[in-house]
Amino acid sequence: MSVTPCGFARTPEKGLARLHWAGDDWAVDGRPADVPALRPLRGLEIEWPDAEVPELAELALDGLLRLAAAGIPLTADRAARWVPADLAALLTDRAWLGHAADGTARCLADLRREEHSIRLRRLAHPTPAPKISIVMSSKRPGLVGAALAQMERQRDVAAEVLLGLHGAAFEQVRAAVESCALPVKWVEAEASVPFGEVLNRAAALASGDYLAKWDDDDWYGPRHLADLAMALTYASADVVGTTAEFFYLEPLRATIRRTTFASGAGYPSEVWSDHVAGGTIMLSLAKFREIGGFPPISRAVDLEFLKAAQRAGTRIYRTHGLGYVLRRGLSAEHTWQLPLAHFLKVAANQWRGFRPSLLMEAA
Repeated sequence: MSVTPCGFARTPEKGLARLHWAGDDWAVDGRPADVPALRPLRGLEIEWPDAEVPELAELALDGLLRLAAAGIPLTADRAARWVPADLAALLTDRAWLGHAADGTARCLADLRREEHSIRLRRLAHPTPAPKISIVMSSKRPGLVGAALAQMERQRDVAAEVLLGLHGAAFEQVRAAVESCALPVKWVEAEASVPFGEVLNRAAALASGDYLAKWDDDDWYGPRHLADLAMALTYASADVVGTTAEFFYLEPLRATIRRTTFASGAGYPSEVWSDHVAGGTIMLSLAKFREIGGFPPISRAVDLEFLKAAQRAGTRIYRTHGLGYVLRRGLSAEHTWQLPLAHFLKVAANQWRGFRPSLLMEAA
C-alpha cells in the first residue's frame, strides 16, 4: 500500500470531522478525503454507507484502510457488519476521545490519539515477519537478563541476539543467556576495546536479513521491532529508527516526553531525517555491510554511523517513538552525556513515576 503516515501531525489544529460515503468513495464533510488536508484534524467520525452489495463493501473497506495506513485517526460508535473484527474493535474503541487537550504538561490527549493512530497503521500495513539480528553491547552484566527478556517479548519477528560483552565475562551472564528462548551468539571483548568495535564483532555473527541495534538499559515495547520493519517497508527506507521521545529520569523518578529539540525546532516522527534514536537503528544486513559497519570509536557511535550512512547515500526514516523509553541517570553513566536539566527543558509532557505510552504494554 503506497499510502503512508509520513507527515502525521502529533497535535491537531481542528476537531473531528465527518467521514461519509459519497457514492464511489469516502468524503469528508462533502469534500474528497485528501490525506494532506486531513492532517490537521483530530480524527474522522465514520458514517456508514448502505453496503449490502459485496462490491461496495469491499470498496468502502479499501478506502478505510487507506486512511488508516496514512495514520488518520478513525472512530465510530458502531461498526458495519462487513468490517473485519480486528478493525471494528479499533474503530469502536473510543477511549482516546475521553482525553481533552488542556495545555498542561500532564495532558494525555495527543498521546492517546497517536496511540490509536499507530494501532490502525499496524492493521493497514501488514508486514511478513522479518528475520532480525539484534546487536547489543553491554559492560553491565546485571542488565543483560532484563534486556534479553524484552527481546523475547518481540512479536511478529524472527529474532536472534548478538551479544557483545564489553569487559565482562560470559560466566557473569551465562544464566541469563541460557534461559533466553531466543538464539544467542556472543563475543567477549576487553574493556579497552572501543564500543563501536565491540558492536562490529558481535554484528559479524549475524545471520538475519536485518540488523537492529539495542541498548541494554532502555525499555522497548513488544512491537518495537515489528514497527521498525513496518516503517522500513512502507517508507522504502534504507535505515529506520524512532524518535528519542520518552525518557525516564531515574534520579527524579519522572517520565518526560519531548516533541522539540532544545533549540525549539520541531522533532516530529514519520519523517525523512538525518537523526533517529541510536538504540533503535535498524537496516538490512547488506546495507550495514555496505556502509562499513559501526565506526570503531568509544563515543558518539550512533551519530557517526548515521553520518556515514548519509555519506553512502542511504535514505533514513524516523518513525514513531511510542514503543521506546530511554533511561537517564547521572550523565557519567551514559555515552550520551547530557544533564538531567536538559531533558526537563525540552519536555512537552512530564509525569511522576514510570509512565510510558500504552504501546509499551507495561514494559
